[in-house]
Formats: sequence, structure tokens, C-alpha cells
Amino acid sequence: MREVSINEAKTSLSALLQAVARGEEIVITRRNKPVARLVPFAPPPERPTFGMARQALERSGLAREDIDRALAPMTPDELEAWGIG
Repeated sequence: MREVSINEAKTSLSALLQAVARGEEIVITRRNKPVARLVPFAPPPERPTFGMARQALERSGLAREDIDRALAPMTPDELEAWGIG
């Protein structure tokens, strides 16, 4: 991991970004103390959307009936057993 001062980072930002794009990590320091880190961009994880649970269960190889039963609303008896009803 390469360390550069704030002044060096300001004067060579383009070169530092090229290094980061190649996978390098760069630590920016102020008075020899780390204050920031430049790392390659990673897209945020996919946000859950409606239907993702069903898709995941379908990929698992479970039978359609088991998937439907797992995703069905709880009955009043089940809710009461869980202390929710």
C-alpha cells in the first residue's frame, strides 16, 4: 500500500487514480498520519427487491409447493404460537 502526502495527492491526482484503477490502494497522509484511503470502486450490493426471496428459493432446488408454503402468510394459529397474534 502506497502512502502519499496531501500535497502530493493534489499535484498527482490523475496518476493516483490510474494506479487505483489498476487495483492499487493509496493512503493519503497529513503530517505522516493516515487521513484517507483511495481504493478501487466497488458497486454497492444489490438492494433487495420484491420477489427476490422467491427467486432465491427457486434457485435452491426446492419444490414449488415447498416454496409456496414457505412464502405463504402465517395462519392465526401460527401467529399466536409466535406471540404475535
